Amino acid sequence: MKTTIQIENLKCGGCASTIKKGVLAVDEVTVVDVNVEDDTVIFEATADVTDKVKVALSKMGYPEVGNPNTLLHKAKSYVSCATGKMNS
Repeated sequence: MKTTIQIENLKCGGCASTIKKGVLAVDEVTVVDVNVEDDTVIFEATADVTDKVKVALSKMGYPEVGNPNTLLHKAKSYVSCATGKMNS
């Protein structure tokens, strides 16, 4: 099952690296692709874990477009971005 989610606060490859690692940590997710140009996360899973992935993304600072994008989300995304840059 392939699912696409458009997210907020995606800025660079560092963000993408953190997002890939975080989404792959969700049980049942097998493949993750992050497109920085159109702010999307595309993932494949062996079961419907879309809600779990959305929660994981929000906790990392990347809420789905249309959901609240609070100052806390933005702060978390900056930390995730920096962490991703250091680990890539």
